[in-house]
Amino acid sequence: MKADSFFQYINGFSHLMSHLEVTDKTGEGITVEKSLESILSRIAEIKKNALKIMIIGNGGSAAIASHMQNDICKTSGLRAMVFTEQPLLTAYSNDISYAAAYEQLTSLWADNGDLLIAISSSGRSENILRAVHVGEAKGCMIVTLSGFRQDNPLKKTGDINYYLNVEDYGYVELGHSVIAHYISDQINIR
Repeated sequence: MKADSFFQYINGFSHLMSHLEVTDKTGEGITVEKSLESILSRIAEIKKNALKIMIIGNGGSAAIASHMQNDICKTSGLRAMVFTEQPLLTAYSNDISYAAAYEQLTSLWADNGDLLIAISSSGRSENILRAVHVGEAKGCMIVTLSGFRQDNPLKKTGDINYYLNVEDYGYVELGHSVIAHYISDQINIR
C-alpha cells in the first residue's frame, strides 16, 4: 500500500490488523481471541504428549516460519521444525518436484496430534496446499496464514485460518510475523 509517511504506513497496518479475518474449517468467522486460545490449547497438548509443531512457507514466509521455529524451540523447549534444510529440500525438489517437496516432507514427519502452520502470502502456493492436505490426512491441526485475494484456497483449508485482505507483501508478511510472535510469546507465559 502506498503511504506518504512512516506513520501513515503504521496506521494503515494497524487498520489492517484490526480487520484481521479469522475463520474455522467450515468458513465460519471466529474471534481472534478464541482462535488463539484454540492454538495455545493444542500447543499445551503437544508439550504434554511430546508431539511437534511444523511450520512451512516459501520465500519471506519461509523466513517467518524459521523465525517462529527458532523462538519456539529456544524459549519454550518444544519441538518445532521447518522443512527448509537446503540439501534435503533441493533433493526432493529436483528428484520429484518443488510442488511435492513439502508434501513429501510432511508425509515423512507428521504425526497424529501435531500442529502444522502453513504460511503463504498469496494462499495459492501449490507446495503449501499439498502439504496441508497431507497434514490434515495425518491428523494434524492445521493453522493457515494468508493474504491477497479473498478466494485464495489456503484460507479454506485450516482448522483456523488467518487472512489479511490486502495485496501487499510488506503488510501481509508483517501481519503474519505479528501473529507468529504473539503465539510464540504466549507459549512462554502459560
